[in-house]
Amino acid sequence: MKKIDQALLKKVIIERPRSSHKGDYGRLLLIGGTYPYGGAIIMAALGAVRSGTGLVTVATDKENIPALHSHLPEAMAFALDDKQLLEQQLQKAGIVLVGPGLVDDEREEQLLQTVFHHLNQDQTLILDGGALSILAKTGMKFPKAQLVLTPHQREWQVLSGLDLDSHGTEETREALLRFPSGTILVQKGLATRIWQAGQVDCYQLSVGGPYQATGGMGDTLAGMIAGFAGQFPQASLYERVTVATYLHSAIAQELAEDNFVVLPTTISQHIPAFMKKIQKGT
Repeated sequence: MKKIDQALLKKVIIERPRSSHKGDYGRLLLIGGTYPYGGAIIMAALGAVRSGTGLVTVATDKENIPALHSHLPEAMAFALDDKQLLEQQLQKAGIVLVGPGLVDDEREEQLLQTVFHHLNQDQTLILDGGALSILAKTGMKFPKAQLVLTPHQREWQVLSGLDLDSHGTEETREALLRFPSGTILVQKGLATRIWQAGQVDCYQLSVGGPYQATGGMGDTLAGMIAGFAGQFPQASLYERVTVATYLHSAIAQELAEDNFVVLPTTISQHIPAFMKKIQKGT
């Protein structure tokens, strides 16, 4: 296993140049939060904005937008049913996250097909939650974009065809070869592992615990991954995804010293301060 150490954290989380602006820190489009799972996309958006994303736009059910803006006025939002605006935003975004709180039904299947159709090789697509379920069920052709998958164990079982007893290193490495070259896998579990297709070894977390067993934890992680993916070009996408995943559990572990459970939204509140500590080396 590759080691996630202070050197890797400091390689990714660097000080921002004084001459930079919001356009330098990622243009992110989040898609999800269909009824009755509106809170999922809100938690993902909180994770992305607090990770430092420059521009965040959310496509969700129209009825969910007031709740989103009450929690996060920094994010722009539009209704998922606005197909023309969706296509425009897909073309503008550098990073697209699909799946937090996305219902697995025919409407959302068509939505995912639209997303896949409009992306190109210069964009990054992160698939989480409902999007993974739809992908596994339909077997639709992968898009041209750089792919990041964030499944929990059951989702990976369906995507990979591996049973739960066959999620070891060798089996996972071989299963990833069936995905597009360079695909990044965040294999969530007791000791989350982060893979990239074609690489021999992976990163494995040594932080985190049962205090994270709360609804919305994965949505926040997906948002953080999206936030890091749009920044820090001096590091590889694989390194950025790894550090975001580590940070999510490291924050939770620190908060668990004084809390029996740690809420996803509480993790998001502490992201900027934790990132500053790493950047300063304290």
